[in-house]
Amino acid sequence: MSVMKQCIVKILRFLMTPWRKAKAARYATSEMTLGRKELPNETFLPVVSKAIADGNAAVILVKGYSMRPFLEHLRDSVELSPWTDIHVGDAVLAEIAPGHYVLHRVVRREGDELTLHGDGNLRGTEHCTMNDVRGVVSKYIAPAGHVTLATDAKLIRRIRRWYRMPLCMRRLYLIIYKQTI
Repeated sequence: MSVMKQCIVKILRFLMTPWRKAKAARYATSEMTLGRKELPNETFLPVVSKAIADGNAAVILVKGYSMRPFLEHLRDSVELSPWTDIHVGDAVLAEIAPGHYVLHRVVRREGDELTLHGDGNLRGTEHCTMNDVRGVVSKYIAPAGHVTLATDAKLIRRIRRWYRMPLCMRRLYLIIYKQTI
């Protein structure tokens, strides 16, 4: 990490400490203090895929940082539903390799071929087919129970604005975001 970046990070952490503490207190709930057992994705997600294939919806806790700033690791949940059609901008659970699942957004569709990209990933994409998609995100669930539908116009505008933003601006925003959560 460059010296300039280290200085900026330290200053942001210092300035944002009160806000970070208030945010942590707001999201502290009794269920977060209870013990939680985690299953590896290789065990859990095939069961979720089967449930969705049977026509059910499934709610999963998000693991990983690739969908920042819209979804946060071990804080937010999503409801996955069976899909009939997939559009650019939809977040999908896809099996990109046998036993390897990702929850990423569709950034390009050419026939049955999809290109996926995590909102917080500045580079790198995954490719899959429509047959590899196991479910589509229908609801975003915040820790306090606030539910946002994937079809919400305000959310769709935020996602479009995020992807229109230049890469350098997204990088700066993500640096600031990581320091303030």
